[in-house]
Amino acid sequence: MHTIPRPEHPRPDFERDTFLNLNGTWQFAFDDEDAGLAGKWYLPGCTLDRTITVPFAYQTKLSGIGPTDEIHPVIWYRRTFQVPDAWCGQRVLLHFGAVDFSCCVYVNGEAAGSHAGGYTPFVLDITRFLKEGDNDLCLRVVDEPDCTQPRGKQYWERGLMGCWYTPVSGIWQTVYLEAAGAYALEKIRITPDIDRHQCTFDLSLDRDPKEELDLEIAISYKGKGVRSICLRAEAKRTSVPVDLIVRGSLDPVHIWSPDNPAIYDADVYVRRCGEVLDHVRTYFGMRKVEVRDGKVYLNNCPLYQRLILDQGYWPDSLLTPPSDEAIQSDIRYTLDFGYNGARKHQKIEDPRYYYWADRMGLLVWGELPSPYEFTEKSIRNLSEMLMDFIERDFNHPCIITWVPLNESWGVREIFTNPRQQALARMLYQTAKAMDGTRMVSVNDGWEQVETDICALHDYADRGEVIRDHFATREGVERHACDWRPCYAQGAVHTGKEAFLITEYGGIAFTNLGLQGDAGGMESWGYHDKVTSEEAFFSRFASVTDAIRGVPYCQGYCYTQLTDVMQEVNGLLTPDRKPKVDMARFRALNRNPEGNTNQLS
Repeated sequence: MHTIPRPEHPRPDFERDTFLNLNGTWQFAFDDEDAGLAGKWYLPGCTLDRTITVPFAYQTKLSGIGPTDEIHPVIWYRRTFQVPDAWCGQRVLLHFGAVDFSCCVYVNGEAAGSHAGGYTPFVLDITRFLKEGDNDLCLRVVDEPDCTQPRGKQYWERGLMGCWYTPVSGIWQTVYLEAAGAYALEKIRITPDIDRHQCTFDLSLDRDPKEELDLEIAISYKGKGVRSICLRAEAKRTSVPVDLIVRGSLDPVHIWSPDNPAIYDADVYVRRCGEVLDHVRTYFGMRKVEVRDGKVYLNNCPLYQRLILDQGYWPDSLLTPPSDEAIQSDIRYTLDFGYNGARKHQKIEDPRYYYWADRMGLLVWGELPSPYEFTEKSIRNLSEMLMDFIERDFNHPCIITWVPLNESWGVREIFTNPRQQALARMLYQTAKAMDGTRMVSVNDGWEQVETDICALHDYADRGEVIRDHFATREGVERHACDWRPCYAQGAVHTGKEAFLITEYGGIAFTNLGLQGDAGGMESWGYHDKVTSEEAFFSRFASVTDAIRGVPYCQGYCYTQLTDVMQEVNGLLTPDRKPKVDMARFRALNRNPEGNTNQLS
């Protein structure tokens, strides 16, 4: 009996009891001649010539095909499944966590739907395509080496280049089935308001109600009931505020923070004449984040952010976490190194990463993967991906910042180009329209346009250089550092944006070497590699103390948590072994010598 990889439910924030995991062994084929459509490979009975372990991309070792950097723009998947007898009379929903980049889905030889976007989920109602017994599920996936796609760190050619790595193609997150009745919940959006001691539930059905339906929201905290609300579903979308005040308690509500990651659980039911048509479990946290007069506030208290850059790559599975335990381990390392947050760099993460960050108390910046060309297609790809990202992960209290662009990637002329500046403003305003509860760092690194956070990257290797670069905020905003200007030409800014140094450090060792294949490339970090732990701590303390001494700076982000292929400036090796004494690092990170900033 084979063990199903990644067997857990991939969306603890939107989970039904009728979960059926479809991960495991699938048929698979490369279609380099793009002959599959003409050859009708989507029809049942057409056997594909390989097998692959889902949800791992063919480039990975855990897929059973890789590791490889071969580029195959068209690939096919196939497997059979049976609908459980207990689902009789219910609709069957087919979920894909992520498929890079675009795909067509066939069920029993019929086209059931399609999707484009390599990092976000989609769901199809496949009920009308099903039959008794075995059902055939087939996918045709297209993933061109196309730089208008949001690629993040996925290199667009064979081999490796700079800080770009082996890409992933096809299915790279869990595939699963769920069942629901005639009406199902499509979205549950929960907006916290700690100042009014309430939250707002926005519930969306997947179709307009043509008959009387009742909704119930049952909220609990640590297993104890808090509120139960019943209401009539008059339309496809229903919004209801919920008072969470706990009578007779010292605190009126349980507030989520890294020190106290308080989670409310919620069960939402759709009923027709008492019959349960759908039941979804979710959760939320009561927290507030904002920028006021140049400072970041969490739950109305000043917040100094100690972030680490985390790219979320694994040696044997690339972007796909190899297990749920691996996700928890990375978060635990992040906390043990003394960080209170992570900037998930150039990756929309597996949703269970955000789940565990919620539960374990880690702040997260959610960043879009970048395209590398500026075209009408890349504009559409970015804007749709941002909306899908916010829609999927809105309920996670750990996420406090959206990052639409990084270092002007894909908008290389943004300093003077009005259209590229307009894109940045559009992404900022889209994020604010979709989600008014979080901060936005619109072009993290430099050349800001409209933003809540003035974020600069500086890889200086000595504290005195950092102190010189950031001697005054006015000087920084006029001249930036040695890289690109702080603000784009003509950008309007108030000086009240929060200032953070969101990449620095990048210290690499010479004596640890490279773990795995770097495609013939020499391993690298920023500046000269250090040759001992003492040399590492000397440089780390120098630059970190200097940043913490900048009086107007509200936090920093160190590069990075793990080595990734040829880039060996992680605190951990690719197989997650610490390079330095963790207790000593934590002490320096949390309480650097000479720290004059009291916000931490």
